[in-house]
Amino acid sequence: MQTDALDGGFSDPPVQSSYAFRAALNAMARPGTIEEMVGGHAPEPLSQAAATLILTLCDHETPIYLAGEHDSPEIRQWIAFHTGTPIASRSEAMFALGTWDALGPIHDFPIGTAEYPDRSATLIVEVQSLEPSGAKLSGPGVKDVSFLNLPEVNAFAGNATLYPLGLDFFFTAGNHVAAIPRSTKVEAP
Repeated sequence: MQTDALDGGFSDPPVQSSYAFRAALNAMARPGTIEEMVGGHAPEPLSQAAATLILTLCDHETPIYLAGEHDSPEIRQWIAFHTGTPIASRSEAMFALGTWDALGPIHDFPIGTAEYPDRSATLIVEVQSLEPSGAKLSGPGVKDVSFLNLPEVNAFAGNATLYPLGLDFFFTAGNHVAAIPRSTKVEAP
């Protein structure tokens, strides 16, 4: 169990962050694709994939909201030491981390504006497992259709109707990551 805020960062930051960034890009560019993501180790219940995403994508200019069990002193200290990322409220977050139930309702997170659609939040949703089954995904980056076990369908289907506004999602389980950008159409299986 990782509990020391000083431990758990990348041992070889240039190499590990580039591999992690590529995995994050691949996951976001190909919705439903499950990628391996390793390198970061943080206090529980933060998964290796979520820790690696935070090390790769977060910095002192990207406030993060922590939900539920992920809002612990140990995780706050780990994030502060390794990334300098400020902890923010839901309405000011550029990133949010937690389980699906803890993050809800998602309509409180920034979805961008017409002038700046990129000023929206990216949610890192910790799940028990990632499987290429369940909800049907289509749209940019998906050849025909793909499938991903999502915690629900309606919220993601509604998010897609906001495009070009909306939220982007990473799903993490153990050392794996998958993503659904706001442009992905999500339907019940």
